[in-house]
Order: sequence, then C-alpha cells, then structure tokens
Amino acid sequence: MSSTDRRVRDPERKERILAAAATLIARHGYLGVNLGDIGADAGIVGSGIYRHFENKVAILVALFDRVVDRLIVGAEQALRTSDGAERTLAALVRGQVRFTIDERALCQVYLQESRNLPEQDARRLRWKQRHYIDLWQEALMSVREELPPAKVQVLVHAAISSIHSSLRYRNHLSTEEMAAFLEEVACGMLGVAPLPRTENRLNGDGDDRAVG
Repeated sequence: MSSTDRRVRDPERKERILAAAATLIARHGYLGVNLGDIGADAGIVGSGIYRHFENKVAILVALFDRVVDRLIVGAEQALRTSDGAERTLAALVRGQVRFTIDERALCQVYLQESRNLPEQDARRLRWKQRHYIDLWQEALMSVREELPPAKVQVLVHAAISSIHSSLRYRNHLSTEEMAAFLEEVACGMLGVAPLPRTENRLNGDGDDRAVG
C-alpha cells in the first residue's frame, strides 16, 4: 500500500466506530467490549480503528464529549431563540427528551461508564456538565423567582433525572407518546407548560437533531 493510500480515510468510518462502540458498550459494558468487537460491528478491521482513536479509552472519551457538547449546543440555541423564559425552559426539556430518545445507546453509555474515564478527562467533562446545568438553572430562576438557588438546583436535577430514567427500562409507549409524557413530567416538576406538540419534530432535520 502506498503512502497516499494510507492517508485516504473513509469520512464516515469514525462515525461508524462511535456508533458501534455506543451500541456495544451500552449492551455489554465498557469492560465487556474490545476493539475487535467494535471494528467488527462497524464493518472494519480492528486495526483500522487506530487511524482515528489511540485506544478504547479514547473512544469512550469521544462518546462522552459528544453527549455533553451536543447538549450544550442545543441548550445555548434554546436560550438564543426561544420567546420568553417559560418557553426557553420548555425548549430545554424538549431538547433533553429528544436527545435521550434519539440517542438512547449513547446516553446509556454516558450514564453508566463515567468510572472508566481517565481522571483528567473526567474533570474536563464535569466542567462541561456544570455549564449545561447552569444554563437550566439560569432559565428556571427567571421563571421561578421565588425559589432559592438550592431548590432551583434540586428541581433541575430532578427534571433531568426523570428524563434519564427512561434509559433504564423498556416501555410500551410509542416514541411520540413517550416523548410527550416525559416532557409533561419534567415540565410539571419545573412549573412550566410543555411546548405545543405541533412544534415537535422528533425526527426532524439536522438543526433539530442538534438540540439538547
């Protein structure tokens, strides 16, 4: 193989690796999956992974970054574009619900495998997580001015946790029914009305997919 051939990379290969890793790690746990498993599921030889990731830990870090970065992008977009504090908060809820349902395996890895992150990456990701939570808390404080910061913090974590709880079981609701009910529950905790369902596009275009 020439040096030119070695430099040519499938632009979709990295995405296939990450998608395969998320699915396998969610199913078997981080310690139950090796690079050969990921490569086989992604349709490439295990050694091909090294063109994109130094090792399995690097894949896990990339998965965590993907979750937090997409949530932050969506939250910041909601803060910029929503009309009024209550609708902003409802948009944050919808974004979190949408991402959790659309990226179930990725979110399961995020919740289950933080103990396997290198400490330096764990600290960096905790900073990003705090920034995301701060965006929610600022929005809630604008809506519920009577609440002290400690209660705002409790409510935000409770609302997000109620959405994440759907990752721990299978249910018999349709995707749309589940999304609507999770929004209703989380918005109820925060004291705001969910956005109208006519504004929902759970499987919408790229901009929607980036939200929360």
